[in-house]
Amino acid sequence: MHPELFRLPFTHLTVKTYGLMIVIGFLVAIYIIKRLSRPLNTDPQLVSNGALYALLAGLIGARLFYVIHYFDKFKDNLLSIFAIWQGGLEVLGGFILALLAILWYLKRHKLPLRHYLDIIAIAMLVVLAFGKIGCFMKGCCFGKPIDLPWAVRFPYGSDAYYSQVYSDPRRNRPEPRLKLPEDFFGYYYNEGKIYNGLKPFDDLTDQQKKDVTTGPFRCRPIHPTQLYSTAEAFLLSFILYAFWRRSKKAEAIKQFRPFTKPGSTFALLFILYGITRFLDEFLRDDNPFEYAWWMLYKGGTISQNLAIYMSIFGIIALLVFQKTKPEPLSPAP
Repeated sequence: MHPELFRLPFTHLTVKTYGLMIVIGFLVAIYIIKRLSRPLNTDPQLVSNGALYALLAGLIGARLFYVIHYFDKFKDNLLSIFAIWQGGLEVLGGFILALLAILWYLKRHKLPLRHYLDIIAIAMLVVLAFGKIGCFMKGCCFGKPIDLPWAVRFPYGSDAYYSQVYSDPRRNRPEPRLKLPEDFFGYYYNEGKIYNGLKPFDDLTDQQKKDVTTGPFRCRPIHPTQLYSTAEAFLLSFILYAFWRRSKKAEAIKQFRPFTKPGSTFALLFILYGITRFLDEFLRDDNPFEYAWWMLYKGGTISQNLAIYMSIFGIIALLVFQKTKPEPLSPAP
């Protein structure tokens, strides 16, 4: 677990692993989009500019989704909403806003919308894969306790550790998974003010430090759900690429097989990602079970309900694309 890579010289700012992985993912995605869009005969600079807009929109969307989801952390200091260097991004929010930015950009520059959406679908999953590596390094999006050879343990004070030593009524968990003695809680800080939370690691006794690192009070092993999501994203990206190649061959000979018209790969992204994200939530232990009038799945998380809507949207889009004629491509210069 390494949420911060290093501190910038002469400042209090640090380079966050999660943000860096997102940026790396976008750079790889730009390369993929440029490579696959060559047959579309588009100015490469337009592609680069569009990717930059998507990156900025993705970062804003990821932060906005996190703030909405965890607004209690910001309501006492609204200016902290803009302190993105302190961490706090959610991939799903970035995915949605980046997609909206891409749609606007393609429409504005009159680019072949459905052809580009197919390519972008492949690239966006690569961004997701790198982002989930960042989640693993940061310690968020953690899984449930499990006794498996590949299970992982997060350190004392991590999000996963906090989730185990406190009860969580929002996940129907009235008792903590890991019961610590009372002397692990409550500490003095900032001119004698007492806090009733979990003590910082440096304030523990030598025996307590040993107990939480190698002893009976260390974090219970959990599903590495972040790495599951990384593997799924790379696998889905490969599946979409194979599906896209199949569609391009059908387009080249003007014989469209079922679900091979431009836009089909993009629609398939929503179907497959919606299914995998819905299933992933059963292994995760972070998102609360929340209820709202718009939820189809009342016993699940917000992400599970969004996943259902994404799959429904993908199915509808797939059917619509089969019935409509795609925009013509520009001739080669």
